[in-house]
Amino acid sequence: MEQICRDNDWTVDESSLETISFLGQGRFGHVTLERDSNSRLCAKKSSPMHLKKILEKELRIMHRFQDHPRIVNASNTLHLRTKPAGYECYMINMEYASQGNLHKLIDGSRRESRKIPEPLVQRAARMILEGLVALHSHGYVHCRLKPSSVLVFPSATPGEPWDLKLADFGSSKEPDSDYDFMSTFTAKYLPPESFAPSGLVIEPGLDIYALGCVVSEMFGAIPIQEIFDEFYEWKLRGRDISPEARDFLSQCNDMHPRRPTAAELMQHPFITRSLPSPTTEDDEGSFDFECLEASLDMILDFLN
Repeated sequence: MEQICRDNDWTVDESSLETISFLGQGRFGHVTLERDSNSRLCAKKSSPMHLKKILEKELRIMHRFQDHPRIVNASNTLHLRTKPAGYECYMINMEYASQGNLHKLIDGSRRESRKIPEPLVQRAARMILEGLVALHSHGYVHCRLKPSSVLVFPSATPGEPWDLKLADFGSSKEPDSDYDFMSTFTAKYLPPESFAPSGLVIEPGLDIYALGCVVSEMFGAIPIQEIFDEFYEWKLRGRDISPEARDFLSQCNDMHPRRPTAAELMQHPFITRSLPSPTTEDDEGSFDFECLEASLDMILDFLN
């Protein structure tokens, strides 16, 4: 099924859009799958009136990086819709991630009792880093990096299972601007210094620590809250990972301000080394990507 995002053409006739299904709910709005009169698909994010500035910020950031392969693309304008009973909301149209998000990928592996092969974890880490390098090099901090904010798309590279793109910029810090502390954070992905009396430090190292949490989660680690403390530590048990992977995680988890930058981590052996592509069967068990496509198949069956 073709998406509306083709050849940088994001001109959408709002009156032609038909809601197909509900995709998810977040703090700053909900997302639905939409189909236009030409049967093209997009994801629509809707937020109430009082969150207009948050949605505008998301749109600005996506436009700033509209040509980057690791940042989700979006429509050119913010749309206003008045619903029954006078309820008004603002909306943006975005690329539809037909394979969901990284949280669903990880959750699917756990439900199937399968480990995600290290080459796929490495591939995911590299793609997330590519997005962070772009953001950080221009003064942005994502601030809410976690598996649900990383969207999964069919791969543009033959033979590869998927491509990843960063989304969910409602909590992000823009360069040369005051930070909006109305934004909320997920404690599991925050570094220990965030819980100090001095409060949250909004700088790129915040995203690097979160990246380490995401990679740990892909390896099967679980978050354990420290006794008498608010922060969490990710515990990896029952799985051997390479020394390169362990060193990568150690560097991501280092204390502020010793954490490396995203650009430095792009040169880490865990990211740069060549690993064999995972097969359908290996010592760790295979990872079934078909479960990720089940929801899309149901949608397509409905459309047909």
